[in-house]
Amino acid sequence: MTQTSPALSRRKTLSLLGSMALGAGALSSPGMLLAQISERPVRFILPVAAGSGVDTIMRATSAALAQALGHPVVIENQAGAGGIVGTAAMIKSAPDGFTLSVVSNNHVIFPSVYKTLPFDPINDITPISVLGSTPMVLVVNPVKIHATNSKELVALLKARPGAYNYASSGNGTILHLAAEMFLQEAGVQAHHIPYKGVGPMISDLIGGQVDMGVLSLPSVQGHLKSGALRAIGTSSPHRLAAAPEIATFVEQGLPNYLVDGWFAAVGPKRLPAPDVRRIHAAFVTAFSAPEVKDAMARQGNTISTTTPEAAAAFFRSEMVKYAKLVKTAGIELA
Repeated sequence: MTQTSPALSRRKTLSLLGSMALGAGALSSPGMLLAQISERPVRFILPVAAGSGVDTIMRATSAALAQALGHPVVIENQAGAGGIVGTAAMIKSAPDGFTLSVVSNNHVIFPSVYKTLPFDPINDITPISVLGSTPMVLVVNPVKIHATNSKELVALLKARPGAYNYASSGNGTILHLAAEMFLQEAGVQAHHIPYKGVGPMISDLIGGQVDMGVLSLPSVQGHLKSGALRAIGTSSPHRLAAAPEIATFVEQGLPNYLVDGWFAAVGPKRLPAPDVRRIHAAFVTAFSAPEVKDAMARQGNTISTTTPEAAAAFFRSEMVKYAKLVKTAGIELA
């Protein structure tokens, strides 16, 4: 057997240990990089205030969506100007799939109510999916408005034209337009008070600073159950399983007052097709999760995820529809 000197043995051992250390370092760098990438969050800039319908929907979905995406999900509310502030921030982000948004009807109403916009609602985004719809309900402050149904509310408004007011989440938003549609359908008047988001709007409705407003059901469910607000009716064609006690305006004698909110996932323009497909698949998976389906049902939301191509066509058709409604409602350009 060949004998190795102690000095040579030590040199070989040190050399081997050094090689192992270098190899481990080389192997650990990609591993560490992958770990860092997997921990990078997907940021959803929501152009709405906390507590709004879209915000409520996304927070109920975020855990399932994070699992489907394979990344943590961070929800960031950037309300302002009816949604323009948050949408503009998302549009300016890098098209890498890590900054996205969920928008509502407001997104396609913007061109009809603003003379200038900091972005093009169609060409500056990448549609991912129209995710579903959410019911709208007209609510009143129960102390200031004693009406319990549409007939009584219309009688109050007709008895004192212009004496009452209604709140919205901003000039030209779907909540503004939905309230104006009710006034026109009922043939009554009320003064518009715009807010900078749903949160302050609801606070002042409860506090009595404003008399009434149209909101998504998820954003006011708790306040209706507590009695802080009273529902007059829903603008859906049929009563809602989530709130069967609320009568529709159709059955209350206003058959043409039909409007609901929708919500859709979008990214900045030039989002690569593989990312679009991956994110779309994650939304389909998340909204198919039992806990999410249950939460959406409790909120009264209808989930129906479309393809990116169908979402793009939907945005274009909705823009045309709301341009006509804005003109009919007589909402002036801001």
